[in-house]
Amino acid sequence: MYQPDLTVGRPTTTAAERRRSAEEARKTRIFNTHQRVMGVDVNALNQQVQERKLQESVEKQRDNAFDNLRNYNDKVLLLQETNEKEKQEAIHADLVQFWTTNQRKNDSINAHLNSNPKGPYNLTIPESQLGPSSMHLFQGEGIGDEQKRREQMKANERDLHAQMDEDKRRHMANQHRDMLISKGLVKQDLQWAEQAAFEEDLRKEAHLTLDNYNQALAVDQTEKVKERQRREVRQNFAEQVHILTSDMMTEVAQREGRGGRPDSYKGMNAEEVNRFNIEKAEQLRQRQRQQDGERFQDTLWDLHFMKLSRQAEEQEMREAELKREQRIQMDQYNSQLAMEQQARQEFLEKKLYTNKPTEDFFRQFNTSSR
Repeated sequence: MYQPDLTVGRPTTTAAERRRSAEEARKTRIFNTHQRVMGVDVNALNQQVQERKLQESVEKQRDNAFDNLRNYNDKVLLLQETNEKEKQEAIHADLVQFWTTNQRKNDSINAHLNSNPKGPYNLTIPESQLGPSSMHLFQGEGIGDEQKRREQMKANERDLHAQMDEDKRRHMANQHRDMLISKGLVKQDLQWAEQAAFEEDLRKEAHLTLDNYNQALAVDQTEKVKERQRREVRQNFAEQVHILTSDMMTEVAQREGRGGRPDSYKGMNAEEVNRFNIEKAEQLRQRQRQQDGERFQDTLWDLHFMKLSRQAEEQEMREAELKREQRIQMDQYNSQLAMEQQARQEFLEKKLYTNKPTEDFFRQFNTSSR
């Protein structure tokens, strides 16, 4: 797997060395008469294409490495939260088990009093050794205990149900929060994946367009070279034919049908005018083909830039819609938390803490002379 190099200071030094090496290579290529190329340097363009492909592969490996690291961190975070939740549940279960096993109501000192106050007592001390101070219940003391016990059991049951409801609401709120967090992480990962795919498509299209342009330019340059060579061959052949068929080589004493003095120019004859018009028409056609090619390239670039701008606008609209949905979900979650907090506050004020102490309760303290 690709390992990113995050050493401090290395990128600046590496970039400076790379620029220095590129400058030295450029000077060597330009000022070396054996390697200097007139026109389009196809080898240099191919080398640039290879370097660009290598750079893209390195960037792709780096992006994949960061994506894998992000996914690993997300999984570790979810695993830690799950372990913490399981630990809390295990601690709570152990505490309940401890209460059930070691703090039972029947194991208390006065359990026999509360279990069957009217039945006989199991006394291990003889009655002759017991006095008034050894008695647990006196005459008239247990009146109304059964009613008090029932009321206390009802109050305990209400408190237990309230605690169970509160635990259930808290558990549902935690589940809802975890669900929102997981959905947010999934949406964020999807958004990053779509953005990376969109950028990769843009890079591929730009590289494809650049490659096509370079290929068309190389083909045009090759055709120009071939046409120049063919023209030179025709000119050399015509010159050779002219020399071989001229009056000097054939030793013809008659002059051409052109009258006038030898040192005066009377203009071109019909053949020269015809050749001049043909060459002029050929140059005009070449110029027209060149202008058509340039207009075609400009049209292709305009279409490409329009496509890129349209895709960028669509990406911005998708991001804005995603942000709006996240904001709506967050508002709904905050509203739910506010309602739960208000219900909790009303429960505490109206149902749980109803027996508030009066002023007489506080007056009984600090009233002695001491």
